[in-house]
Amino acid sequence: MSAHHEIQDEKAIAGEMFVQEAAHADAEVSASPLRGATIVSTKSRRDHTPESTADAFCEAADTSLLLLTRVDAAHLVRILRQLEVIAKQHAPRIAFKAKGNILLLDLADISAVQAEGNYVSLRHRHRPHPYLVRETLSSMAEKLKPYGFIRIHRSVVVNISAVEEIQPLSTGEYRLREKGGTEYLVTRTYKHNLRDLAQLWVGSERLCG
Repeated sequence: MSAHHEIQDEKAIAGEMFVQEAAHADAEVSASPLRGATIVSTKSRRDHTPESTADAFCEAADTSLLLLTRVDAAHLVRILRQLEVIAKQHAPRIAFKAKGNILLLDLADISAVQAEGNYVSLRHRHRPHPYLVRETLSSMAEKLKPYGFIRIHRSVVVNISAVEEIQPLSTGEYRLREKGGTEYLVTRTYKHNLRDLAQLWVGSERLCG
């Protein structure tokens, strides 16, 4: 046998062995459940990309935050309602005798107190007719002063929370208007009390001086 023929035979044998080994390897891969599962698992991991995982997390977080916000808002509303009830219970009130009965009114609803002979009239913001109380105006002015009432006239005391506007007059006096439209004259004797109408005056240093 020549050297050429020997080389050809070796190449043929090597080719057949390679084909057999490749076929054997394919058979093992196809028959192995572990390898098959590994391939499927790999594909499953590819489906769950980092972006999709992050989106799912954000969606769950948004839902949780929404539920938490609703719970917090409902709780806050309940607290505010409770505080409102407590504030009304502890708001300053005035008690007086009228027509044989004792009435209790919130001082915030009294806009002004005026002298009426031996009586004073308590003007209610939501009532067309005032209440008459047997009391002197000077005594009422002293009792009401700690609760935001000021005297602007020898016969008038007003609730500062009801005042909406003051107008200087050429006489050195002032005209005061309440939110309901009622107007009162502030005499020069009591005009210094107008400083108590606001906690902060801006650009009005000489006002009510």
